[in-house]
Amino acid sequence: MAKLRHIAIAVRDLEETAKFYEEAFGLERVRQSDVAVMMSDGVVSLAILDIKKNNNAEDERGNDFIGIHHLGFLVDDIEEGASAIENAGGVYHGQVKNVGKGPKYERKYRDLNGIVFDVAVADHARSSWCLDVK
Repeated sequence: MAKLRHIAIAVRDLEETAKFYEEAFGLERVRQSDVAVMMSDGVVSLAILDIKKNNNAEDERGNDFIGIHHLGFLVDDIEEGASAIENAGGVYHGQVKNVGKGPKYERKYRDLNGIVFDVAVADHARSSWCLDVK
């Protein structure tokens, strides 16, 4: 069974947004760069993206897009996950450039409404989403 473990949002101001989620919900910063802040509650990561600067985040919505950028699901096996998604009507949307330290096992899809989501295995979630998944 897949598990929701990652939500990415595109914002105007990384630092202001990160401070909001720290103060309002107690999320902790687990990684930061000039294009993204990764935060977590220990179970789900929140990726705060500056898509004006982040080439990995930009898509057809353009670099002025603000809002929920994509969701991320953890799967046990990327091929089985891909098959289930496609059989349910999901459409392959591409593979993200390698970010983080671990093996690259992440794919992007669109659901029936056009909402973008990632599927990834545990090694990738640990290295890129900064989650301590088993």
